[in-house]
Amino acid sequence: MIYFDNAATTWPKPEAVYKAADYFMRELGANPGRSGHRMALAAGQIIVDARNLVAKLFNVPDPSLVIFTLNTTEALNLGIKGLLKPGDHVITSSLEHNSVVRPLETLRNKGIELTKLTTSGSSGLLPEQVEEAIKENTKLIILTHASNVTGVINPIREIGKIARDRGVLFMVDSAQTAGVFPIDVQAMGIDLLAFAGHKGLLGPQGVGGLCISKDLQLTPLKEGGTGSNSESLLQPDKSPDRYESGTSNTPGLAGLAAGIQFISEIGLEQIREKERILTERLLSGLKLIPKVIVYGPPLGTERSSVISFNIEGVDPSEVSLVLDQSFEIATRSGLHCAPDAHRTIGTLPKGTVRLSLGYFNTVEEVDKCLEAVSTISENFI
Repeated sequence: MIYFDNAATTWPKPEAVYKAADYFMRELGANPGRSGHRMALAAGQIIVDARNLVAKLFNVPDPSLVIFTLNTTEALNLGIKGLLKPGDHVITSSLEHNSVVRPLETLRNKGIELTKLTTSGSSGLLPEQVEEAIKENTKLIILTHASNVTGVINPIREIGKIARDRGVLFMVDSAQTAGVFPIDVQAMGIDLLAFAGHKGLLGPQGVGGLCISKDLQLTPLKEGGTGSNSESLLQPDKSPDRYESGTSNTPGLAGLAAGIQFISEIGLEQIREKERILTERLLSGLKLIPKVIVYGPPLGTERSSVISFNIEGVDPSEVSLVLDQSFEIATRSGLHCAPDAHRTIGTLPKGTVRLSLGYFNTVEEVDKCLEAVSTISENFI
């Protein structure tokens, strides 16, 4: 199988990720922070190590400000629902994932004010659009770093400066960029950074997180056992315990730590350059195939390794099915949980075929995919 669905979950993982998760399950396996025996202490150290690695990767000043969640969706919900109150104004874009869109729509029905800026699927959001939309009651700007439909990159650093200068909080969805593009929360003015553990960070599924500014205290999504302050009937105030009730996904966090260590050893620049070369090759080839429509940034523009395309007159779900069953190429078709983005680029309601590359893909796989798309296009003309 040629796996081109890395925007959903990267696969395969580094061997060290498999070994780390397996080692925890076989040799440790205890609850972290709940007991004083050596297995529980070792489990707790795994989480400490993972928290430190995330903090270092994103330049978070205090590891206790790294909150682990099940995924980016939970992290975004924690940030959005834990921060906003009726009367607050929020600025977002027309390229967001439903993990941003749906919580905001829920809160709009409860009294928050929402401005959704029309965004180009090929060039992203303009910083001046954001600045012009800020009002006296603007509490939060929330944007994706890179679109999971078109691969377009938003100017996060420039928008972060505007947010900081205007006294507005800035939240970034880095699901498609963490582990591939450099992210520095302090230099980029990011107050809340939501990340996925199972995508560019190369960890297992069931792991994500939210990095928060030291001045913020969010309303937790849940309360319960934390292994700390157990004598109190109230949730602890201190981070990360305030937000991490219940047993952690320790094998997943062991794998996440191994994934980040792998990234550190290879280097973000090398990972990004390999994905860039593969993406440019795939994009160049698709543009030469008759009846193929490619969406997103043009060749030579910085973008993520996500490419959306359609074949004129062919349903994208049919193209994806043929790629899977006849050519053993895994892709994703449809709306990719981002209907606003498809509305923006004019591909609603059917969506697109999405090809998303990862570090472990090869030039040979790209060329085979191009041959397959060309064959499908010829047979449907």
